[in-house]
Amino acid sequence: MGYDSGMTHYEIPGEPPEEGWDIHCHTVFSDGTRTPGGMVDQALRCGLNGVAITDHDTNAGWHDAVAAASQSGMPLLRGTEITAAYGSISVHMLGLLYDPANERIAGMFSTTRRKRLLRTQHMVERMAKDFPITWEKVEQQVKEGSRTTVGRPHIADALVAAGVYRNRSEAFAGAVSAQSKYYIPTPSPTALEVVETVKQAGGVVIVAHPGDRRRNSTLLSDEQIGALADAGLDGLEVWHRGNLPDQRRRLLELAHRYGLLVTGGSDWHGDGKPNALGENLTDEATIRLIAERGVLPPIA
Repeated sequence: MGYDSGMTHYEIPGEPPEEGWDIHCHTVFSDGTRTPGGMVDQALRCGLNGVAITDHDTNAGWHDAVAAASQSGMPLLRGTEITAAYGSISVHMLGLLYDPANERIAGMFSTTRRKRLLRTQHMVERMAKDFPITWEKVEQQVKEGSRTTVGRPHIADALVAAGVYRNRSEAFAGAVSAQSKYYIPTPSPTALEVVETVKQAGGVVIVAHPGDRRRNSTLLSDEQIGALADAGLDGLEVWHRGNLPDQRRRLLELAHRYGLLVTGGSDWHGDGKPNALGENLTDEATIRLIAERGVLPPIA
């Protein structure tokens, strides 16, 4: 498909699109259960217009995703879900179509992944006092070795393998929960730093699931989203299962107010979550604008 730059007016969608792209997906290079090739195959079976790979704090799966997309003819955006914080609020941000060779963004990912690894090891040390879990058992759940961004889902999978829980969702409702006594927050860059870094690397940056109360008891305020918009934020992920109707209405109003793109994504993790690939989508007009703004072209 082509991506022209002739669009001068962006019509903010008021309803979730029935067809389009799923631009929030995870593979074995972070906490998903499918390979990038498996993601592309699933996107083809779902009849999506296109798909994006957005593993946590890494772009290590891009090569495999590009190879699979090029072979199958499935359009692809390359991206990353970036761990950030705004004060005490955990914020996830999608960085799309940035230059992976940019030293600042590469350094940010390296630092975050190292801190995530240490934090995960310390959580396992705490849990080992009460559960049949060791770091070696967690490592067995890591699919791509040192190229994988390791985190709580791998602890959850180890607990499932040990018979403590039936599935990852049950583990996240129990010992792996952010409310459990074993939890340790991930040291992260600020959300403003992430916006600045992604923009410097030539990318497009979107706040993922900003209205999901299951992740944060306190959400980003209107003023905080406004500050991110002033810093260069491109969009808000409105169409996500975690954003309930009241939050979707609020986020659409903020997108109008600040001139932000409205996107949708499933937050697909293969078998790691119940989220179905393509359950929330981004429309073609928004994809064209993302393609125009990013330094990398989509794979088409």
